[in-house]
Amino acid sequence: MSRIGKNPITIPAGVTVEVNGNVVSVKGKKGQLTQDFSDVTVKIEEGQVLVERSSDHKDERSKHGLYRALINNMIVGVNEGFTKELELVGVGYRASNQGQKLDIALGFSHNIVLEVVPEVTVETVSEKGKNPIIKLASHDKQLLGQVAAKIRSFRKPEPYKGKGVKFVGEVLRRKAGKSA
Repeated sequence: MSRIGKNPITIPAGVTVEVNGNVVSVKGKKGQLTQDFSDVTVKIEEGQVLVERSSDHKDERSKHGLYRALINNMIVGVNEGFTKELELVGVGYRASNQGQKLDIALGFSHNIVLEVVPEVTVETVSEKGKNPIIKLASHDKQLLGQVAAKIRSFRKPEPYKGKGVKFVGEVLRRKAGKSA
């Protein structure tokens, strides 16, 4: 048995979970999410969501814990939401936003303008003497990770000076430069 898959998910107050065939819909104060499932059965009993598989076939075993984690992320997302923070490390690196348009200066000849999807809220923080920070928040964990990875891909942190776009709290492996 999957250790994660057999754990029940408690449904918090203010969140409704509906199962229609292979589609699970979760509705809460932050928004609504739906997900298709196969190879597992999803049941709602006594304020808990249970994910069960019908056999010990390899495909079903591999998806048991995955689908339980996806449903848990959906419930946490519509109830509390998720946040990610990106830090711009480098001289002259700046970030500003106007609504959903994110304008980033990363040392290229032109600024990068990114139109962020409406499900993800963007906020930029620029304090004197500190690196600019981009704060992303959403109820959809998967979409939030994709947007954060896209922003990070514009200039990944390099191993010598650590310049680039990195997650707040991310530990980079640094290399020694040339030895004299």
